[in-house]
Amino acid sequence: MKTNVILALIAFMSVGQLAFGQSVSGNIKTESIRYTVDGQELIGYLAYDASSSAPRPGILVVHEWLGINEYAKKRAVDLAGEGYVAFALDMYGDGKEIPMAEARTMSGKVGSDFPLIRKRFNAALDILKKARYVDPNKIAAIGYCFGGGIVLNMARMGTDIAGVVGFHSSINTGLNAKAGDVKTKVLAIQGDADPSAPEDKQKAFVKEMKEAGADFSYIVFGNLPAHNFTNPKGSTYYEDEANLAWASMLTFFDSIFK
Repeated sequence: MKTNVILALIAFMSVGQLAFGQSVSGNIKTESIRYTVDGQELIGYLAYDASSSAPRPGILVVHEWLGINEYAKKRAVDLAGEGYVAFALDMYGDGKEIPMAEARTMSGKVGSDFPLIRKRFNAALDILKKARYVDPNKIAAIGYCFGGGIVLNMARMGTDIAGVVGFHSSINTGLNAKAGDVKTKVLAIQGDADPSAPEDKQKAFVKEMKEAGADFSYIVFGNLPAHNFTNPKGSTYYEDEANLAWASMLTFFDSIFK
């Protein structure tokens, strides 16, 4: 593993022309894909640029705690516009978006069932690897909030993909990596005053990754008192930090897929 990298307390900065969710061409195609795990139907969302048949990396997108919503699908389309094949997977079942009142219960139930997480993630991974235009040897995963916790837990469980990126993730989930467990590269991006990940939890995450010998980078935005800062439809959206986080992810992908 490479030496761990921690990029701590990055102050507010302008990102110039980095626009949230770059525009995509008319060649971007999307498909709803139904699949089943242990009798539960799941409905994912595939996005790709059909203007070229060249093989390209594939990216799994894991949704927030509300389920596979429009934001997860938009991010899949954004990734297709960046030259990837993206598959927004379904962790809850039936392709549903759930009400806020049910989100804590559902995300807690699914997020704490590690065998279930592995099965549903790996089922989506198999679909992505077999999707048109995908280079099955170049796969990564990203996740937001609940979804960030999912991809970090898959890293803890030794998923054999090139990298994972967690945006304002559930970074402490009760599953702790031990030395040698983490075989993929990890990028985690958090706000310094995230109410869902206070300083003690962030320090615990960094300590865990170090002791596991993980190849990881940890970006912390300073003066950011919000959890979900990337979704423009949320009440705590920070545009510049959201754009910089997206750009950091793209740089990470350039590195792991080169």
